[in-house]
Amino acid sequence: MKWIFLPNYKLCLCEVNLVGLQSENHTTVLRAEAVTALVQNTDGFYVDGTFGRGGHSEAILDSLSSKGRLLAIDKDPEACAWARLHFAKDERFVIERGSFEDLTQMVERQSCLGQVAGVLLDLGVSSPQLDDPDRGFSFLRDGPLDMRMDPDRGQSAEQWLAAARADEISRVLRDYGEEKYARRMARAIVAARDESAITRTGQLADIIAAANPAWEKHKHPATRAFQAIRIFINRELEELRQLLDGVLDVLAVGGRLVVISFHSLEDRIIKRFIRGHERPFIAKNLPLRESEILRRMRSVGKAIKASEQEVMANPRARSAVMRVAEKLA
Repeated sequence: MKWIFLPNYKLCLCEVNLVGLQSENHTTVLRAEAVTALVQNTDGFYVDGTFGRGGHSEAILDSLSSKGRLLAIDKDPEACAWARLHFAKDERFVIERGSFEDLTQMVERQSCLGQVAGVLLDLGVSSPQLDDPDRGFSFLRDGPLDMRMDPDRGQSAEQWLAAARADEISRVLRDYGEEKYARRMARAIVAARDESAITRTGQLADIIAAANPAWEKHKHPATRAFQAIRIFINRELEELRQLLDGVLDVLAVGGRLVVISFHSLEDRIIKRFIRGHERPFIAKNLPLRESEILRRMRSVGKAIKASEQEVMANPRARSAVMRVAEKLA
């Protein structure tokens, strides 16, 4: 691993063990909690907007009756191939390749607009994507600098970093990764690419690590930067906002939105969306009674985090936050 520096050798090895990258098994985060919150009608039509390797989809199908149906969505061709291989015999299941931002159109094709009993989102990169060095998501395993969840669309991280100005790179690292050394890292990336093209994750991790003056215990110094570039390349926050703009038209009254996020920016968007429909802005000079205020959603319980036992078994669950809301009108 090129990014390992001898003075911090022990820290780096701890990080490898911490994230458990030696395991090829995908562990679904908050599986039972998410499905319990989601499935209120066993005959209903549900959407798993982030299929991954089907952990949540499998649990949803196990909870449905023979009349229930599940639409799964994923932009990754490998995930879609997995779905067709493992769920092909279940007539209640259908997989669509694409982004969940196109949820409304996908549900329309199923003739279920306004009739969806629940939508589940498990945001961020999946374990199989992160564990495959050829996908370019990991700073722990050297591979091509790609980072696209859909490798057939858009520009790769390599292509973007080859042309972006230092101020653009800095903005992405700051806005999407909340990286306080964003400007310093951006300058280092531009200086390095002037010497030779940055084409590998190992190269980028080394450059960022060297530019980070304050390494945190048990956290690789390129963590936030890699996360920020991935979110930007895949338009993750924009796609989430686009989905939320139409999700109330998709859901039936009583239908639920269940979202698991792993990043404070995602969680903030979800929290504000739910709160905005739960406590709509009312101008002070409007003489409305409480009963006249249209509240389109209600929160169901408080934000849920993974248990201590789950985090011990699957360290990637440590930052997971799940929020649940129900459509009222």
